[in-house]
Amino acid sequence: MQYNMSSKKPKLAYHQRTTANNNNREEISSSVVEYEYTGSDHHVPNNVTHVRIHSSVTEIEDYAFHNRGRLEEVVLNEGLTVIGSNAFSYCKALECITLPSTVTKIDAAAFSWCSSSSLKKVVLNEGIASICERVFQGCTSLQCIAIPSTVKEIGHEAFAYCNGLREVVLSDGLQEIGNSVFVSCTSLQSITIPSTVDEIGSSAFYSCTNLRDVVLNDGIKRIKLYAFAKCTSLSSVELPSNISEIEQYAFSDCGGLREVAIHNEKIQFGDRAFTECRSLERFKFPGLSARLDNVIRAGQRGIEAKMDDIPGLEWRSGELIIAAVRRERDNSWGNMEISTDFDREKLDKITRLIRYYEIKEATTLLELALWKAGIDRVVDLSLCPSHRTACRIEVPGPVKDTILKYLR
Repeated sequence: MQYNMSSKKPKLAYHQRTTANNNNREEISSSVVEYEYTGSDHHVPNNVTHVRIHSSVTEIEDYAFHNRGRLEEVVLNEGLTVIGSNAFSYCKALECITLPSTVTKIDAAAFSWCSSSSLKKVVLNEGIASICERVFQGCTSLQCIAIPSTVKEIGHEAFAYCNGLREVVLSDGLQEIGNSVFVSCTSLQSITIPSTVDEIGSSAFYSCTNLRDVVLNDGIKRIKLYAFAKCTSLSSVELPSNISEIEQYAFSDCGGLREVAIHNEKIQFGDRAFTECRSLERFKFPGLSARLDNVIRAGQRGIEAKMDDIPGLEWRSGELIIAAVRRERDNSWGNMEISTDFDREKLDKITRLIRYYEIKEATTLLELALWKAGIDRVVDLSLCPSHRTACRIEVPGPVKDTILKYLR
C-alpha cells in the first residue's frame, strides 16, 4: 500500500510499509516512511516520517504520535473532530499542520514543543471552538497564527515561549484569553484585542519584549495582574471606556512606556500597576479633554484660570494631561522600586471643575431657550417691541447657586 502524501520525495532507498488496522507488516527495512493511522494501533513506529489519518478516524488519541522525532508530515482527514492531548508533542521534525474544518477541539499540549526549525506554519480552519492549554507551547519556529472566529477561548500557555511568533490575528468571537497565553513571545510586535474579549488573563503577554503596539477594544472590562508586564518596547497604551479595573503589576517593568490614555476616569488601578515604568511621563484623558474643549469654545474661559491653580495639570493642544507621580517604595523582596501613578485628587478636581462650567453653560442655554419660547408666543413682535424684554425668563438665582455650589 503506497500513499502519495506530498510532492516531496523521502530521501530513503527503502522503507517499511505499515497498515495499522491489522497485524500484517511487510518487512523491507528498519526505516518507516509511510504510516496509516486508524486509531486502533497504539504502536506507532518511532521512526515514522509521513502519516495519513484514515478517513474513519474522528479522534486522534492522547499521545498517539508523542515524541516521534522524525515525523515530517501529517495528512489529517475531513471528519476528524478532536486531536487528543500531547498527540503530536515533541515531534521536532514536523513542518506544517493544516486542520480540517471538522476539528472542533485541540486538546492540551497537542503540538507542544515541536521546537526545531521545522514547524513554521499552522492553519486553523473555522469550526474550532476551543484551543486548550499549552497546545503550541514551545513551538519556537512558528511565525504566524490566525485564530478563527469560532474559537471562544484560548487556554493558558497555549502559545507560551513561541519566541519566533511575529504575527497573531485574533478574530471577533473570541471571549477569553487565558493566563500566560503568549508569555515570552519575544518576536511579537503588535496585537489587536477583539471587542468580544472582556478580560485579558494574568501574564497573558508577559515578557513580550518586542511588543510595540497594543489595541484594546471597547469590550474589555478587566486586565489581570502582570498581563503586559515586562513589555519593554511598549511606548503607549490606550485604555478604553469600558475598562473598570487594571489589576496589580499589569504594566510593571514596561521600561519604554511613556504615556497612558485613560477614557474612563473612574477606572481602578491595582497596587503597583505601573511599577518600574521609569519612562512614564504623563496620563492623558481624551474624554475629559473633549468636554473641556466644549466648555472653552462655549465662551466659559474662566475655567482656564481655575486650572492654573491645579499644579501638575496641563492643557496642551486640546489634550488634558496629568503628570506622572513617582514614589520610591520597598517591594516584597526588600528592594527599592519606583512606583508610578497619577494624582487622583487632581483628576477629581478637574472633573468637578469641568462639570461646574458645563452646568453653568447649560443654565445659560436654558434661559435663552425659555426666552425664545416666550418670544415665539407673541403674534406680532414688531407691533410691540417691548414684549421682547418682557418675554425674558431667568433661572432663579437660588436655583443656580444651589446647583453650582453642589458641583464645586
